[in-house]
Amino acid sequence: MIAKRIWGVISIVFSAVVLDQVIKLLVVRNFELGQSHEITSWFWLCYVENNGMAFGIEWFSKLALTIFRLAAVGLLSWYVHVLVRKPETPTGYLACIAFIIAGALGNIIDCVFYGKLFGYAGWFYGRVVDMFYFPLIHNSAGEVIFFRPVFNFADSCITCAVAVILLFYMKQLNTDQPSAK
Repeated sequence: MIAKRIWGVISIVFSAVVLDQVIKLLVVRNFELGQSHEITSWFWLCYVENNGMAFGIEWFSKLALTIFRLAAVGLLSWYVHVLVRKPETPTGYLACIAFIIAGALGNIIDCVFYGKLFGYAGWFYGRVVDMFYFPLIHNSAGEVIFFRPVFNFADSCITCAVAVILLFYMKQLNTDQPSAK
């Protein structure tokens, strides 16, 4: 049972990271930086590179951010190692944690390797490739007022997994906490 759960987590992480990297490499190889292609009025493919965290926020140095991401993946991997041995841990919760790990790993690969691979920066100083853009709501002047961020598959893995955890697994987050008496 434990081995099956471990392989389930590994297969989710591996599949999501491979899909993320395939999408990113297709965009890098087939788009010019800054190029956009309208699929529908509410969905575009846009090739942008993000030097910071989600939505381009830059709070720390690039190296510090990459090291933080590596540490987060290490901690989450240890957490999954603990969870798979508990039969009461829901499989869906394990899958969510696996998607968070996969999303973080997908963006780590960009940061660690892309700068060197594509010749614009050294190891650990690459930029994250983003491509999905959903300009859903426009004002009367035609400017996008909702949803401006451009993101990637890895970001989606993290965001959706966190949303599912918050909606369906809050109890799971509280089970390891000591009860207040």
